Amino acid sequence: MDLGNHLFHARKKKGLSQEEVAEKLGISRQTVSKWETDETLPDIRQTKRLTVLYGLSLDELVAFDIDTEKIQEAIDNTRAEVSNKIDWTKAWSKKYLVLSQYQDKVDMVYYTAELDKLLCDLKKKYGYSELDSFLVLKDILASVWKAREKSGK
Repeated sequence: MDLGNHLFHARKKKGLSQEEVAEKLGISRQTVSKWETDETLPDIRQTKRLTVLYGLSLDELVAFDIDTEKIQEAIDNTRAEVSNKIDWTKAWSKKYLVLSQYQDKVDMVYYTAELDKLLCDLKKKYGYSELDSFLVLKDILASVWKAREKSGK
């Protein structure tokens, strides 16, 4: 566990200095520094106070992931108009080359028709909007992917 690093990033995300955290908790700045360098650990009472100060649950504080936090913040701060201007296939194809190459190989008409049936079914059975149907189908595909990854398929 890298609690010190988690504490450091959680403090930075809140825009607080070590001095400010120390003052709010009634401890020394050196104590905060020792926690953040994994020299010592906060006791359970201080940890609870840190969760309140940083606005995180205990689980979030212990498993704080600055990359995940940055991604979530970017998602939260991206307006729909901006998101609609982004060519997501082009953006993701830098990481996953297949996204820039499959169009000439895959029977797009067949898969488009099959996916359209699934989307229409979601809309009809559950009353979802077009967008909600897409999001549900995307989420179902993601869960299938995770299940297949776990099983080693």
